[in-house]
Amino acid sequence: MNGVVIIGSGNVAEAFARALPEHGIEVRQVFARNRVRGNAVAEIAGCGHTDDPSRIADADIYIVAVSDSAVETVLAPLTLPASAVVAHTAGSRPLDAIPCRFARRAVLYPLQTFTAGRDVDFSHIPFFVEGSSAVVAEQIKSFARVLSDTVFEADSDRRAIVHMAGVFANNFVNHMYALGGGIVESAGLPFSTLAPLILETAYKAVDSGDPLSVQTGPAVRNDFKTRMRHLEMLADKAQLKSIYSMISQNIWEKTSRKK
Repeated sequence: MNGVVIIGSGNVAEAFARALPEHGIEVRQVFARNRVRGNAVAEIAGCGHTDDPSRIADADIYIVAVSDSAVETVLAPLTLPASAVVAHTAGSRPLDAIPCRFARRAVLYPLQTFTAGRDVDFSHIPFFVEGSSAVVAEQIKSFARVLSDTVFEADSDRRAIVHMAGVFANNFVNHMYALGGGIVESAGLPFSTLAPLILETAYKAVDSGDPLSVQTGPAVRNDFKTRMRHLEMLADKAQLKSIYSMISQNIWEKTSRKK
């Protein structure tokens, strides 16, 4: 399955546009309703762009790299070759998000965060795949293995769990960076003050294979005085105070059980 059409023009579509040619996979076209972004993504992939459903190119696989809620809407007006595999990249959506009129349906979900303009090494990204038949499953798995060293078969239920874990490990953690940044900025310091701490925390968690075993801080020590002082400092910030209390309690409970 070498000939690909990318459907979409967001961050995930752009990431595939960068990665596919690097792995020797031909991108024949980008189909996207946003002309400006569509042209930009097509330029990255070295192909043409169209926003006209009647002019979509023939391909072996159509990668539907759009927001989770837009999969059905984007595919609704499209007529694609019966022999092609149509694969969406949404971790939270089931295989059936692709209309059943496309007989060869698949999921090609990369567990990674993507940002416009940032190049990501796909070989280190875990991919979770599913196919509407054993043949399609094997084809999409083989395709994913060209891009990545780590490929798992995962049905909708398993993928939903992985997606939720990603929300905790990425979205929530990034929000904590933002909250911490706001706190240091209130002391007249830049966010970069936290950068070495953030990097070491991430490296340590990954290297350990068990983040709970390398947890540090006043909560794991049950340092009540420090916790109370922090809560006093947050007295006029009710939401932050609540977050601090809830997470500190959860850390104490989880780590004390492990001891």
